[in-house]
Amino acid sequence: MKNAIAILLLLGVVFTGFNACRNVDRNPRKTESFNDGWRFYLGDLSDASDPVFDDNGWRELELPHDWAIEGDFSEDHPSGSGGGALPGGIGWYRKSFFLDQSYEGKKIFVDFDGVYMNSDVWINGIHLGHRPFGYISFRYDLTPHLKFDTENVIAVRVDNSEQPNSRWYSGCGIYRNVWLTSVDPVYVDLWGVYVTTPEITEDNAVVNVKTTVKNEMPQEVNLKTETSIVDGSGKQVASASVSGTLAAGSSKEIEQDLSVREPVLWALENPCLYEVVTRIFVDDKQTDEYVTPLGIRYFTFDAEKGFFLNGESTKIKGVCLHHDLGCLGAAVNTRAIERQLEILKEMGVNGIRTAHNPPAPELLRLCDRMGFIVMDETFDMWRKRKTTYDYSRYFNEWHERDLTDHILRDRNHPSVFMWSIGNEVLEQWTHAEADTLDIQQANLLLNLKRDETALAGTDGETMSVNALLTKKLADIVKSLDPTRPVTTGNNETNPANHLFRSGALDLIGFNYHGYDYKNVPENFPGKPFIAAETTSGLMTRGYYRMPSDSMYIWPVRWDIPFTDPSYACSSYDNCHVPWGCTHEQAWNDVKNSDFISGMYIWTGFDYLGEPTPFWFPARSSYFGIVDLAGFPKDVYYMYQSEWTDKEVLHVFPHWNWQPGETVDVWAYYSKADEVELFLNGVSQGIKRKEGGKHHVFWRLAYETGTIKVISRKNGKEVLSKEIKTAGEPSQIRLTPDRRVIRGDGQDLSFITVEVLDEEGTICPNAENLIRFNLSGNGKVVGVDNGNPTSMERFKASERKAFYGKCLVVVKSEKREGVIRLAAESDGLMKDAIEIKVTK
Repeated sequence: MKNAIAILLLLGVVFTGFNACRNVDRNPRKTESFNDGWRFYLGDLSDASDPVFDDNGWRELELPHDWAIEGDFSEDHPSGSGGGALPGGIGWYRKSFFLDQSYEGKKIFVDFDGVYMNSDVWINGIHLGHRPFGYISFRYDLTPHLKFDTENVIAVRVDNSEQPNSRWYSGCGIYRNVWLTSVDPVYVDLWGVYVTTPEITEDNAVVNVKTTVKNEMPQEVNLKTETSIVDGSGKQVASASVSGTLAAGSSKEIEQDLSVREPVLWALENPCLYEVVTRIFVDDKQTDEYVTPLGIRYFTFDAEKGFFLNGESTKIKGVCLHHDLGCLGAAVNTRAIERQLEILKEMGVNGIRTAHNPPAPELLRLCDRMGFIVMDETFDMWRKRKTTYDYSRYFNEWHERDLTDHILRDRNHPSVFMWSIGNEVLEQWTHAEADTLDIQQANLLLNLKRDETALAGTDGETMSVNALLTKKLADIVKSLDPTRPVTTGNNETNPANHLFRSGALDLIGFNYHGYDYKNVPENFPGKPFIAAETTSGLMTRGYYRMPSDSMYIWPVRWDIPFTDPSYACSSYDNCHVPWGCTHEQAWNDVKNSDFISGMYIWTGFDYLGEPTPFWFPARSSYFGIVDLAGFPKDVYYMYQSEWTDKEVLHVFPHWNWQPGETVDVWAYYSKADEVELFLNGVSQGIKRKEGGKHHVFWRLAYETGTIKVISRKNGKEVLSKEIKTAGEPSQIRLTPDRRVIRGDGQDLSFITVEVLDEEGTICPNAENLIRFNLSGNGKVVGVDNGNPTSMERFKASERKAFYGKCLVVVKSEKREGVIRLAAESDGLMKDAIEIKVTK
């Protein structure tokens, strides 16, 4: 493996907290949602962990929950605009629950998918543990401390008071799902199945399954492990069985090989999933059943030819995503994540980078099912801090545990193709050795029992502590999953970068520096390459700064506050940060170079916090190709024209300007040779793309009426698009993304709200305040409009339109029925819709 990292692998993960029972009556394992029936208090109390504490006055709620998103925006919040200008603090959660006698004799665990941050958990007054990292999943054993047929009390303290601790919006609280898992005392351990596919041919796939089984019985047991593979129709396609003994109080790994004949491969357009079903028997009595999704595929990162999936050359066309869900905050909702992925898939995206932390399990499950190439990332910083109270405070003590847990949790997902152990960590820089640790501190950090020779590299040169730390982290990953490459996102591209010097990275990752891509083959011979982060274009949906062929590079410097009276960035793709570039340039840098495996654009969606290039009152980002409300910006269609086989013709901007004003009209198009624009029926000329541009434009003197653009191929019309001058706002239009949702108390409908003139043309400058009234079995859970400077609350029943649009999100209740939503505004004709709620 000189010029390629070849991985012939697997995959799938056991979903902590996912009810994996194939037959509930037969399977002793239960994984139940533990989200209902919690009480919450915002503030700190000294005795709230005491089971007899009176919490009757506390707020009742269901998890997941993010208390910060419920707050007001203020520049006085210690998180600052970088953290979304929303509140932090300390919060307590308590839940009383009963377990009947059927749970006696079981092992009972509580599984947290994520708590932000510094969580402490008690059961019946007994402290179970502390986890500082807000993005990590973890488990506690409740068994020794539980009572049966009487009340149990679990209490969780969450401390997000010391801020800033993040460079973006983190959210606050138990913002991911919680599960109660009960198993017999002989069971598959947490994240205890590891599945790979070491051999794949057209005729056969060898599936290697390693299962860690624990025996918490007081005696040795006769153990049988049965493993089967089931296809999507439920048909068993392979099986294996192994018997043996397992000593009391011990665990062991059981390895089995199975063969799947004529496997259907997991691919981007057909992400076929199998299931690996593991059953544990003691003296022929079943004690556990554990289900692991499996995607059979193989891939290669090649230093000369890029990325190959199942033997086919594939350019990774990815985006980076932060974890917040707009007006829903950090609180995980499967449908909200699915909607984001659907919007991105429609654009042509095939890759997701989990910037810059372990994602919610739901994201990876959806990527498995929908077909995305995931860069799964663990850390945004190591021991050198980026903000005052960030994870660097905990890194020395916790990095091994957190990294290990992350890899164990996610290593079976077929959508995960690479691990990133760090993003732009400050240890990378050549000058970082100015404050290097002494040898004693270094050995303590690196867990090495060596003398000063610990700093000597295998190449005979002196290796820095930072290089050795890189190797340590990479070695942890490879010990747990040797099948995927390890990478980092780097903004020092010099080969002297300490992370590169470690020799531990399988895949070289650059953040930005597109002008340095050409030097990669020479500077990193034999190493595959990924553009781990690109672009950082800045756009406000609906705002256009002309002339469109002038470039606005904001801020002048990243560390100097920047202001502009508009607090808006142009949607013409003519505004970007100084370390980035336009979308067109970034794509061109990657498109025509075979050795570049692909790119992850910063970012797919706008996100809360980090409102570059501005500061307060800006409180969310401008980087997204899609705005915070989920409305695509114009550049979305450039990618759609380049990244998909769709017929595309997107014309912008709107056609409401001042008489005689000079207006630049752009068009993105595909499947055509040329486009022609007509203004009120008069041709303004034919245009063709040239010079590496993926758009054409006309410069016109505005006059009221209609612009029409026609795309043609070989002289025949492909598509046409008209944009009319809108009159005064007259009416409201509601358009739900789905008119039928599930009555599970979690499903959502995202409803686009538009302000139209009398003839039904959207009013592009409308800012009307829209009020919402809901009846039936649902509730409004969020409103937004994509405006990065709006101080309106996300949890409200009204919202101003922003460039003619806003959004309202409704959630079902746990019953069938109908949700009726009405929208009204002073002087406008109202609209109303119905959403059907089914089982």
